[in-house]
Amino acid sequence: MSMKKHQLALAILVAFLLTVVTGCSWFRRAPEKMPLPENKGRERKPAPQVTVPDPINRGARQEPELKVYVADKGQIQTMKFEDYIQGVVAAEMDPQWPQEALAAQAIIARSFTLQKIAEDGGVPSRNAHASTDIKEFQAYNASRINDNVREAVNSSRGQVAVYGDEFIRGWFHAYAGPRTALAPEGLEYKGPNPPYIRIVDSPAGDTIPEEEKDWQVSYPLSRIRAVTREITGKDPGKVEKVEIAAKGPSGRATRLRVNNVEVSCPELRLALDSTKMRSTYITALKIENGQLVMQGSGYGHGVGMCQWGARSLAEEGKSAGEIVRYYYHNIEIVRLWD
Repeated sequence: MSMKKHQLALAILVAFLLTVVTGCSWFRRAPEKMPLPENKGRERKPAPQVTVPDPINRGARQEPELKVYVADKGQIQTMKFEDYIQGVVAAEMDPQWPQEALAAQAIIARSFTLQKIAEDGGVPSRNAHASTDIKEFQAYNASRINDNVREAVNSSRGQVAVYGDEFIRGWFHAYAGPRTALAPEGLEYKGPNPPYIRIVDSPAGDTIPEEEKDWQVSYPLSRIRAVTREITGKDPGKVEKVEIAAKGPSGRATRLRVNNVEVSCPELRLALDSTKMRSTYITALKIENGQLVMQGSGYGHGVGMCQWGARSLAEEGKSAGEIVRYYYHNIEIVRLWD
């Protein structure tokens, strides 16, 4: 065999071996670049397109001002948004609590305020954007503001929680009991449950004092009859039997049956004094000595952020953002002003 033929045969053999080893890579397209490991499994979402509502918009990245109806004075006062939030946080949480819990409350309070202003202007009946009357808006108490509150609010300055391109409904409550609730069962919310409101276990069990965990209250049967008639327009008659007629997904009672008349449990709680019948998470119900005796767990409607749970998460080292995301599913936290 000539030298040229030998070299040609050797070249063919090498080419064949390379083809086997590489799996015919000569005939395949080069593979696309793989995503970086830290991006694996993450879906890129467009940045939420939310802006400060028109009634209070002072320009891009500018802190809004609010017209606040001060209930104890019967007057409207103009406040910087962050000053108002300090008063809300100081009223809604213990000012001595961990800063990350207070900062989470600030994020939710901003979101609540902006959502209400975007929806209906805030408190149109008062010609105001907000009110210090807790029955109309959120609690507010400037006298409770301390350095701890100021630092917590400043650390989350301008931050709000959004879902898609809308501010979330920033519902919160004192203590969820075993778990949080969906909006229709806890608040009797008439619309579909918002996708960011979900049931999560309460992490507050080891933090909340024992005397705050559970509650018991008694009401004369005559009052149960009167309140049932007031809510439903039907007289159940002399009360001989009270039972839970329906429960929601979290285990909360949504309806009670008084004799043969069903009544909304959230409405009944408000009518009977929500500071005594603290929640609709009822664990025992009985008639005894002319009284309806109820036992339960939790304080508040149970929807959204549990404040005692937020404190517990903060004490575990969670950030304000992590606390908010624990209670509100698939939300984004964005900063609207500097």
